[in-house]
Amino acid sequence: MEYRTLGRSGLKVSTLTLGTMTFGGTGPFAAVGKTDVDEARRMIDICIDAGVNLIDTANVYSNGLSEEIIGEALGGKRKGDVLIASKARMRVGKGPNDEGLSRHHLIRECEKSLKRLKTDVIDVYFLHEWDGVTPLDETIAALDTLVARGKVRYVGCSNYSGWQVMKALGISDSRHQPRFVTQQIHYTLEAREAEYELLPISVDQGLGVLVWSPLAGGLLSGKYRRDSPTARQLAGWSEPPIRDEDRLWRIVDVLVDIATQRGVSAAQVALAWLLGRPAISSLVIGARNETQLKDNLAAARLVLADDERSRLDAVSRPPLLYPYWHQQLTAKDRFGPADLVIDRSEV
Repeated sequence: MEYRTLGRSGLKVSTLTLGTMTFGGTGPFAAVGKTDVDEARRMIDICIDAGVNLIDTANVYSNGLSEEIIGEALGGKRKGDVLIASKARMRVGKGPNDEGLSRHHLIRECEKSLKRLKTDVIDVYFLHEWDGVTPLDETIAALDTLVARGKVRYVGCSNYSGWQVMKALGISDSRHQPRFVTQQIHYTLEAREAEYELLPISVDQGLGVLVWSPLAGGLLSGKYRRDSPTARQLAGWSEPPIRDEDRLWRIVDVLVDIATQRGVSAAQVALAWLLGRPAISSLVIGARNETQLKDNLAAARLVLADDERSRLDAVSRPPLLYPYWHQQLTAKDRFGPADLVIDRSEV
């Protein structure tokens, strides 16, 4: 297992992270999985044996049950150098303050997560989603309080747009308060929108990147082809949206072809492609069973050849939107590292 520094922090994380949205399986999360404590314990042990050192969860997963199961599976104590990441922002009750990123909600939910996880500190605490109602300076100050009290070690954001990330970083820098060391974003061969702003920001500002649903909800696993809906889709889970199905299946065709030639799964090829992209720290992998988990873990050892990466780049290339096509025509002689993240070969 390879370990990468998480952004500009000194924290080393494994290139694969165990995602636990399948833990619990209550409410709408039952469509994703129903992993109980015993199975969770086995999955965690498999990951630790493979070198995984980060477990990712959120307070909203199965209404906190995911965190409880992690706490039980770890026995209330960390195994070796296991790190835990959690998140807050989503609605967790019916009250007017049961959602958002207010100081009230954020500190309260962190305390609840700590109790469920049976730990004294959360290693990486993510703002799970943007909150356009709460002033950002209030949210950043709340994170400062959590870090100062030793409840949280590092902070990050998830599902933010480019301007939102930069606004938050500006507040943190100007007030000398905790700065995001990482983003957690959706990024796959099928969904490469993050290359327009989020990945360049990560390169420029020194943010690590964790990728959620790196196999697009199973669509890039190679198990599903045209006219064959995935298990999640059959269960009514709508993430991620697919806007061009023909393009999706062309990508899957190339994945399967490369996988067949290499004697590995298409899922491993899709994950290996991501691990070779700029700023990527770790991929958050989940699994419905141990077989899936072990197959995904094997991606950490797979290195794609240049021609294989080129084929995948070509079949999945996003359109060069404005102002990027204009910059490509008039400013490419003065591009820096962040400018080169997006694939500009279209122009």
